[in-house]
Amino acid sequence: MIVVRVVQRGDVDALMRLAQETGPGLTTFKPDRDALAARVERARRTMEDKAEPYEAGYFFVMEDTDTGDVAGVCGIETAVGLQQPFYNYRVSTVVHASQDLGIWTRMRALNISHDLTGYAEVCSLFLSPRYRTSGVGGLLSRSRFMFLAQFRERFPQRLCAELRGHFDANGTSPFWRAVGSHFYQIDFNAADYLSSHGRKAFLAELMPRYPVYVELLPEEAQECVGLTHSDTIPARRMLESEGLRYENHVDIFDAGPVLECHIADLRTVRESVVVPVEIANVPAGAPQDAPRSLVSNTSLGDFRVGVAAGVPQDGVFRMSAAEAAALDVKAGDPVRVLPLKHKQG
Repeated sequence: MIVVRVVQRGDVDALMRLAQETGPGLTTFKPDRDALAARVERARRTMEDKAEPYEAGYFFVMEDTDTGDVAGVCGIETAVGLQQPFYNYRVSTVVHASQDLGIWTRMRALNISHDLTGYAEVCSLFLSPRYRTSGVGGLLSRSRFMFLAQFRERFPQRLCAELRGHFDANGTSPFWRAVGSHFYQIDFNAADYLSSHGRKAFLAELMPRYPVYVELLPEEAQECVGLTHSDTIPARRMLESEGLRYENHVDIFDAGPVLECHIADLRTVRESVVVPVEIANVPAGAPQDAPRSLVSNTSLGDFRVGVAAGVPQDGVFRMSAAEAAALDVKAGDPVRVLPLKHKQG
């Protein structure tokens, strides 16, 4: 069974092997043993209530319980911007009008913003290419919302997700060329790496001090504002199906959109239910169109979530002994269940 579970201290070697598959562009999950070990330790300290508020965060791995293969990772930061500022551009509307000349214009302006300070953030999503055809990407991404639903008291009211912005056929960001490159004087990857590893002082020192009028930028850069990278469109659709929306905040490097919402409004939070487990003889190989559900245990220290056939019935959720073992639950234990819509999961 494929499950997503909270990271354990013994996962570092497996994470190192998985990180070798990332290639360039994913700056938050690199094959750096010290950095990975620190990330794992921070997550465990968070679950043990030993982390400071500014560093609290959770990290999850996707594992094939039959083989022990670690196939993906994802994370949640509890509250961004509490130690170092969390920068975005807010896209505002500026109107210029002259009654004498009969001229009225509306333009967009980019203003440096800290509006998302204190938000939780879903982040660090990576699935091995070896598993991208097996339909488990939805499980990996949605597992975080199951965790948010189960441990609602550990998070603030609002949630955000930064999405990768548009890159051209040459693999470069037109927005970065038009704006960031003039202020930071380093290439995009170097700036993104420094920022993702906590070295953000250069942002405050070098970023634009005044609003940037979008209409003064080259047309290809204008079109980038709030535009999602083609590879990230499926992730955006999934997030929007959960209830996140674009609210006129964009990334300061590539102008990719930031989606946000109240955690209480997430579909998983609203629609998932907690019911006891009943162990049953569930037939293997259920038809593809058979009802399926996301199912998680309710343990903080060994949280696990997977996809199982069926939906809650008669106040219980019936699963096989193998599925129960994979989720580390037994008969009578509570599980959180979210029935999946067709083609989800």
